[in-house]
Amino acid sequence: MRTEASGTAASEALRVQLASLKLSHLGEHFESLAQQAGAEQWSHVEYLARLIEGEAHAREDRSIQRRVGLARLPVLKTLDQFQWSWPTKINRPQIQNLFRLRFIEDKGNVIFMANVGLGKSHLSIALAHTACLHGYPVLFTTAVEIINSLSAAQAQGGLKRELRKYLQPRLLVVDELGYLPIDKHGADLLFQVISERYERGALVITTNLAYKHWSEIFNHDSTLTSALLDRLLHHAETVIIEGKSYRMKDQIEP
Repeated sequence: MRTEASGTAASEALRVQLASLKLSHLGEHFESLAQQAGAEQWSHVEYLARLIEGEAHAREDRSIQRRVGLARLPVLKTLDQFQWSWPTKINRPQIQNLFRLRFIEDKGNVIFMANVGLGKSHLSIALAHTACLHGYPVLFTTAVEIINSLSAAQAQGGLKRELRKYLQPRLLVVDELGYLPIDKHGADLLFQVISERYERGALVITTNLAYKHWSEIFNHDSTLTSALLDRLLHHAETVIIEGKSYRMKDQIEP
């Protein structure tokens, strides 16, 4: 005859085994769900199905949190938070279509082109976050961070290892290209990233400069700029946003 003590011992043993198998959700909920199953007269299969469903959802939530953490998003932004009414020119259907993430599967590129304060970083963060939710490994960074980290790694003989950090994610987001000038060494390093990702991984870039001015970014090296744009724009969609800075809204409106 099964006693309360033996039942408790069995539950503790099961909890230890579930923990060793890293089935944390099952370990936390198998007893309470068993009580519910008894009260509602579930079958054994339905009880097991509910437990496994909960474990699957918990694992997916942890995976999403892990991907978002690894993506290094500066803040969390969503498409729903975007102020569509502020820019004077914006192609809303084009942007909404990008959030279907087809360009990631196609290993294509997206370039958000706008002056400061019009939401291009917001959209790139939201796009990166959406990609994380859909299971894609993502890294969000800035052009300056890439150059600085690669320069430091190169000085220590670890360029190849550091370069892999920017080549492995399915989606790489490079924010703020064009805000600061880049010397020849930095331009060469950034070119390596874009060149190596060509037709191998998706890329999102935000910039405040039209393509005709990109040679100003890359130390007026027209040859390198031309080669970079050739790779970048082969499979790319350009999103142009026009208007006045949203951050200056209070100063602009009386």
